[in-house]
Amino acid sequence: MDPINIILLINLVVTMSANASAAKKGVRISVLKVTERPESFLQKLPPNTSALILILTIVGAFNVLVLPEAFKEQYAIWRYIGLAIYIIFSWIQVISFKELGNSYAQDVVILKEHKLIESGIYKYIRHPQYLSQFLSDLGAGIALLSFIIVPLVILVELPLFIMRAFLEEKILLKHFKENFIAYKKKSKFMIPFIG
Repeated sequence: MDPINIILLINLVVTMSANASAAKKGVRISVLKVTERPESFLQKLPPNTSALILILTIVGAFNVLVLPEAFKEQYAIWRYIGLAIYIIFSWIQVISFKELGNSYAQDVVILKEHKLIESGIYKYIRHPQYLSQFLSDLGAGIALLSFIIVPLVILVELPLFIMRAFLEEKILLKHFKENFIAYKKKSKFMIPFIG
């Protein structure tokens, strides 16, 4: 196993540990405190796709389902760029989950005491968790030279995240009404300073 794969795995373990408490709380909250949960394939398919990519990332770190060793040196600069993207955005994702606090749930829901978060990262973009998940997965795929992860992230995960974000916006608009409209005017959808 080369140094890029080792660093990637270490970061994966550390960020998963950092997200563990939020995920545990999110499951508990999703079960106990939900007032509205729209029925949609977008409740389960995007998280399941991300879980598959996580498994492929772990497997890829052990040089399974990735390009052969001969490509590692040839594409070393791309691997370092992918690793940097992976590390940066995996931590932005941790921060975005933490900033949601008690408004975090794993499903697209409205909670009994749901608050519209407009501070921190959410001051600039409304869906940093999806942007950071997409970019960290893409970065991991590039760092590992995975011929499965990169197309899966671009062709499946990204469109699912965009559709899920639109579902979230619909339910947030229904619940927060004018407050959400005002928030939309001050923030961007998924990419800071753009649309």
